[in-house]
Amino acid sequence: MTIPIVFHAKAMATRILSFAFGVVVVAILLLYFDHSINENQESMVIPIPGGAVGPESFSFDGHGGGPYTGVSDGRIIRWLANESRWVDFAVTSPERNGCEGPHDHSQTEHICGRPLGLRFNEKTGQLYIADAYMGLLVVGPNGGLASPIAKEVDGIAFGFTNSLDIDQDSGDVYFTDSSTRFPRRNHVSVIISGDNTGRLVKFEAKSKKTTLLLDNLRFPNGVALSKSGDFLLFVETTTCKLYKLWLKTPKVGNVEVIAQFPGFPDNIKRNKNGEFWVGINSRRGKLLEWVISNPWIGNALVRLFPIDITKAHLCLARLIGRYGMGIRLDENGNVVEILDSSKGKRWKFVSEVDEENEDFWIGSVTNSFVVREKTSITPNQ
Repeated sequence: MTIPIVFHAKAMATRILSFAFGVVVVAILLLYFDHSINENQESMVIPIPGGAVGPESFSFDGHGGGPYTGVSDGRIIRWLANESRWVDFAVTSPERNGCEGPHDHSQTEHICGRPLGLRFNEKTGQLYIADAYMGLLVVGPNGGLASPIAKEVDGIAFGFTNSLDIDQDSGDVYFTDSSTRFPRRNHVSVIISGDNTGRLVKFEAKSKKTTLLLDNLRFPNGVALSKSGDFLLFVETTTCKLYKLWLKTPKVGNVEVIAQFPGFPDNIKRNKNGEFWVGINSRRGKLLEWVISNPWIGNALVRLFPIDITKAHLCLARLIGRYGMGIRLDENGNVVEILDSSKGKRWKFVSEVDEENEDFWIGSVTNSFVVREKTSITPNQ
């Protein structure tokens, strides 16, 4: 008499999985067909050309030109303010066949490249690039094909090169390798699995050597040096924490937790006053918090489910309105200002807030546009 019971249980499980799969499919359809933008006169929405998305990080050259940003098809593009248009500046991979155009670039980004963190060396005019698949690269002031300068540290290849900053005095580059287990296209798996293979790395400009600064990190992401260069800030996206690593003073080598965020932090950018803007991708819901606190659940999801966990999470986040924000902090991690996006769609999935020339430039790893807002008219929350 146990056979009918087992059959009934299997049938129920099949129906539940079918229903769940249907929800995911509907969510994906909504993702691809929801491109509405809530316009107003206080900000400017700048579309990304060529079918690309994800202007994740920004950098301005020594003449104030730009911003420059990397997008999903492997290009680094430059904004020409006088002409109000984007132009191609550089690429991180010589393989460009099939890279551009309106399609799912996540399937080709390991071939075409996916530039994330960008920073100009102010003395040389060179642009340093953290590409999720190609490692650390550099390209000259005239752009073109970037040259790789670091692909591993201590014999272990970079798996997900992410964010960077440059010591403008020494030329040394500090950058994060978010995971050696999961590539960028599976970044949600890094979070829900509790992966702790992330690393903080230093590239020494004179010796051309890479040095491991910290390991066993849980999705290390944004990184930024202090104005005097005596410490470095970096975030762990999984734990939503902000860390301070002392590089000078008697505290050299010490690591301190100086802030805990209400959502998942991405990039950090220092403004001219020495304060730091942290982009918050989305708020951390109770369900995801529970999954993160029980890594066996996340690992089971990653292993057993025949769906793209990253896309499923993105779709659900869009449906339930997980809005992003920008948080400005002082050098001690105290909150100075919060820019909240809960009243408009354009601030979903914030990757970076860059304060430059009385403008905020707001990036996203998923949106097909950049938002520019005047600092004088952006309200405090």
